[in-house]
Amino acid sequence: MSIQASAASEAFTQNKNRPSADFHPTIWGDYFLSHCVQKEHIEKMQQKVEELKEEVKGLVMTYSQKNPLQKLELIDAIQRLGVSYHFEREINEVLEKIYSSYGFRDEEDDDLYTISLWFRLLRQHGYYISCDVLNKFKDGDGEFKASLTVDVPAMLSLYEAAHLRMHGEEILDEALVFTTIHLQLELSNMNSDLAGKVTFALNRSIVKTYQGQRQDITSLSTLKKIPTTKLC
Repeated sequence: MSIQASAASEAFTQNKNRPSADFHPTIWGDYFLSHCVQKEHIEKMQQKVEELKEEVKGLVMTYSQKNPLQKLELIDAIQRLGVSYHFEREINEVLEKIYSSYGFRDEEDDDLYTISLWFRLLRQHGYYISCDVLNKFKDGDGEFKASLTVDVPAMLSLYEAAHLRMHGEEILDEALVFTTIHLQLELSNMNSDLAGKVTFALNRSIVKTYQGQRQDITSLSTLKKIPTTKLC
């Protein structure tokens, strides 16, 4: 037997004896191997998709200009659900308006959650927002205020915003360290839902993925869950 044949035989034996992964059986069984959907049902699902898309477009475009947080949270939820490609024009139009007209001068001035979300979404879409907007959250010693740590959603929002940092933006480097440390310390004190979101964020940067969401938006969730099956 040649050396190559012997090596191939040995590799085959090793692969054959390698233990399989300990995956639990699929809850679907063979359903999708044999299930067919009638053309009429497909058309109804397609119609439902279009109705939901129009509903969400309306939500994006009609939220009050006086309260951009609602728009920002909706856009964030759309992106996290992975359906933002349906609404690119509407999202871009709204973010352009927010960028041009909103400066966080009134009651939201000291809202870390809102400012961090605003900062992150605009930067993700190519708008330059100065990281100096975060200086207001530092104390007289140049450190982030200790009082910020009690607001976990705000800390998580700042943590995610800090991943949009550019070279030389020291305040965002500091924000990433600050939020990472305190989110890890507070994990055991969070409810299971919030702890799950924080754990996921700490393990996988939002810059790399959009999953989960801060609010449950029924239309978006339904749109995401409409299945794709074969046509009989």
